Amino acid sequence: MKRLIASTVFAAIASAAVSVAQAGELWRASGFEQPESALVDTAHNRIVVSNIVGNPGDADGNGYLSLLSMDGKVITRHWVDGMDAPKGIAISGGKLYAADITKVRVVDLASGRLVSTIEVPGAVFLNDMTADSAGRVYVSDMLADTIYCIDGDKPELFVKDPLLASPNGVFAAGDRLIVASWGKGIKPDFSTAEPGGLLSVDLATKTVAPLPGAQNFANLDGVISIGDTIYATAYMTGTLYSYRPDGAPTVIAQFKPGSADIGTDGKRIFVPLMGEGEIVALKID
Repeated sequence: MKRLIASTVFAAIASAAVSVAQAGELWRASGFEQPESALVDTAHNRIVVSNIVGNPGDADGNGYLSLLSMDGKVITRHWVDGMDAPKGIAISGGKLYAADITKVRVVDLASGRLVSTIEVPGAVFLNDMTADSAGRVYVSDMLADTIYCIDGDKPELFVKDPLLASPNGVFAAGDRLIVASWGKGIKPDFSTAEPGGLLSVDLATKTVAPLPGAQNFANLDGVISIGDTIYATAYMTGTLYSYRPDGAPTVIAQFKPGSADIGTDGKRIFVPLMGEGEIVALKID
């Protein structure tokens, strides 16, 4: 089923024709292979990019990580090989963690050496990752309404709740996780019975709460927050939204379908365009 879903989604992306000119666009880097995530590695002043290279549910050994400079120049195309379909990535304690279907790959940031693989029992389709201020790492399982926590390389169930509604993007901000939901009732073509929205999960109580005014508006993918503004992508439409507390989601950029797990350095947003094999840098107004 996952193979059918993925094939349908990527076929739709390949046939899409939407204008992608952006007023705030600073640069584009191309030549990637289904780039799913773009994460800023502040310690080394670079961007790490995950490349799926094939069906996102296939354990085919084709996936890899790339390194990109902060001004959009490719540093190393194949920095870490030997993965299957890496998606979301997070950094904690000098290590990089990459969600890889039902496993989490662990890479030494300094050397680029793949040091371990963490099996996540019961995982179905691991997607995005984030790390909190205490160094704990979280990973969403989009097809299981679940978020796991990895503390000391040991995975544990953090929260499983139908309110998560196919959690895709996760971002640790203060005492909570911000979650971008794909939506309820995923169908074979990845459409949903209900579109997703933005949620929060309290790190202490694990309480899931919808963010006011940001429900049932899109099939959301990546999410970040800068100050009190949340940014999220809608994969199926290629839309980038911004949201402020007690407001409503606002469209700030439009790409072709396939905009995925965004990253930021606090001044710019880095958007992976999976169907085009590009990373786009946008200036934040």
